[in-house]
Amino acid sequence: MNTKSVDHLIVGAGFAGLCAAIKLQEDGETDFVVIEKGVDVGGTWRDNTYPGATCDVPSQLYSYSFAAYDWSNSYSPQPEIQDYIKRVAAESGTLDRFVFDTPVDDATWDAGTERWTVTTPNGVWSARFLIVAAGGLSAPKLPEIEGLETFQGDLFHSAQWDHDVDLSGKRVAIIGTGASAIQIIPELQKTLEATGGHLDVYQRTAPWIIPRNDRPYSRLERLALRRLPGLQKLYRTGLYWAHEAYVPAFTIEPKIAAPARKVALKNIEKGIKDPALREKVTPHFAFGCKRVLRSNTYYPALDADNTELVTDRIVKVTGNAVVTDDGVEREVDVLVVATGFYTTELPFTEHITGRTGQTLADRWRETGMAAYKGTTVPEFPNLFMLVGPNTGQGHTSMIFIIESQVAYLRDAIRTMRRDGLTALEPSQADTDRWNRSLQKRMERTVWTTGGCQSWYLDEHGRNTTLWPRSTVDFRRRLSSFDVEAYS
Repeated sequence: MNTKSVDHLIVGAGFAGLCAAIKLQEDGETDFVVIEKGVDVGGTWRDNTYPGATCDVPSQLYSYSFAAYDWSNSYSPQPEIQDYIKRVAAESGTLDRFVFDTPVDDATWDAGTERWTVTTPNGVWSARFLIVAAGGLSAPKLPEIEGLETFQGDLFHSAQWDHDVDLSGKRVAIIGTGASAIQIIPELQKTLEATGGHLDVYQRTAPWIIPRNDRPYSRLERLALRRLPGLQKLYRTGLYWAHEAYVPAFTIEPKIAAPARKVALKNIEKGIKDPALREKVTPHFAFGCKRVLRSNTYYPALDADNTELVTDRIVKVTGNAVVTDDGVEREVDVLVVATGFYTTELPFTEHITGRTGQTLADRWRETGMAAYKGTTVPEFPNLFMLVGPNTGQGHTSMIFIIESQVAYLRDAIRTMRRDGLTALEPSQADTDRWNRSLQKRMERTVWTTGGCQSWYLDEHGRNTTLWPRSTVDFRRRLSSFDVEAYS
């Protein structure tokens, strides 16, 4: 295969990859290519097309600061978010450098040329910088349940929804009650109720759920936000600080969340009449220990006559049923698995090999996921990760974090051009110091002290996904490239 050479190779065409492409072009760094395993831009918003898919962050926050949009609702449905990403990509003038249907087979640092060699099914790329924007919610995870592979009905993950399956009149089971499941369940319940079907919901741990005050914007509101940029900015700023108000409750003193906890309990009381069912869905851990979800329709769907909430542990799946540890066997036609993603063991890291010959996955298997400022890793020169370790948010939009990391990347490239540097990586000492401080701060957060098990934690019990301070603090720390921390 012929090797194609570029300055910057971006992996992933979701919010992060597109942001990097747009901002590199603004800086005159036009020698880049974006490779994407899917067939279009959008990332998780292209792939997650399940019924009820909606962002749980307000629309005004879930958009680039440099690309406003005429949102129809206060919380945007998946098709509208995907349309937004496609529109921004089309108007950016960068789409001619996107290569779709191109997964990464291998990415290896070549010490001789000081470049990354990236092999794909469609050719080989040589790049000075490798910018990984693969996302933390891009690899669906199936549960480890005995006999799952023997199920004879229709089975699919929520992130790989099979729209060809007719659910009418079927007995459907859904495993999981996380962020995707609580959006799917009300839609399934309505569909099955109208066609004589039944829904089994398998809950391992009840989540905290507050109302989602979603509403369509009026014509006047949309006109004002579209015509008055200052008003749109003011509205966005107000929403931003309202969500930042959750940070002290999550990272300093959980008791601050008492009013929000009362709202969540009221949501249960309002949505469910049956006292026994109310008890089953009431969490027994601190508010915020797991991601706080938003829904007005989830609890009424559980309380419907054609829905059964099952809290007994699943022991196995047979050809046509789910069996729980109380010995009950519930027959099922369609099995939906809403059990999340690989978040602490990212599959793409198996394909990235640094200057010592070790893959990123192997390095992190020894230590757990860790990076310098969530962006760079020792022994992996000129590698920049967007949405890397400990950059996740439990209260606000990831786009704020993405734009902060892209600003850091841009300043790194400018610094290297200015100083004539060909390759750099963060020092191990600075990386260790960063992560020691981060994990020390993590000890006092609700994610550590709140009494729950969550996908935030790795196999060692360390939180390697979330940022334990305010997003303002994160942006400040990445506001300029600190070349002195690099070798």
